[in-house]
Amino acid sequence: MHEFSIEREVILPVDPEQVFAAITTGTAGWMFPTGGDPDIDANNSTNNPVKAWEPPNRLAIRQEADGWFNALEYLIEARDGGTAALRYVHSGIFVDDWDNQYDGASKHTDFYLHSLGEYLRHFAGRPVTYVSAGGPAASGTSDAMATLRRALGVDPAALVGDRVTIDVPGLTPVDAEVDYTNQYFLGLRSAGTLYRFYGRNNFGGTVDAAHHFFTDDLDQTATQLAWQTWLDNVYA
Repeated sequence: MHEFSIEREVILPVDPEQVFAAITTGTAGWMFPTGGDPDIDANNSTNNPVKAWEPPNRLAIRQEADGWFNALEYLIEARDGGTAALRYVHSGIFVDDWDNQYDGASKHTDFYLHSLGEYLRHFAGRPVTYVSAGGPAASGTSDAMATLRRALGVDPAALVGDRVTIDVPGLTPVDAEVDYTNQYFLGLRSAGTLYRFYGRNNFGGTVDAAHHFFTDDLDQTATQLAWQTWLDNVYA
């Protein structure tokens, strides 16, 4: 077992109150649903993972058992122009394959924090529907992200700001733009959605999709099925 620490600081385009809301009740808009407001007498229960709840400036969460722990801390400061600085620290213990797990966690952190900024810049406070799809075992190969890009019509040399039409059978085609791209992850943003693709094949997993829909009339079940079917067919 080896301890690790991943630290980042980002400037976000909203005030601390909006950042605090995003990292507590708003996680489905940029990461994944975490169960909503974790403020349950944080300072009065040794069993509660919430160790600090100081809106809008600090949130700390820690889980531990048998020598293992996983801890998250968010420190938020107001900056000029209605912006906020977020200092994020993720620490803990990886039990197996330390290098691969650390590399994956570190790169996921960068993508999630980018998505947080996109959410706050374009969709903050709007109702959200979270839809995810896990890639099949065939998406675990080294070239699986290249396969996904071809299926989406995203050029291998695409840059942030380039346009793409997302055309998934059973769903209405959507015009979007690239907002994040590297060999590990791909982010696309439309007028009402953040589309996220995770190349976990680089870290021993599969290529997965997780999208955040900020629309009022979404059929979650049909959308989930359409994306799962599409992802399965990409690697059939």
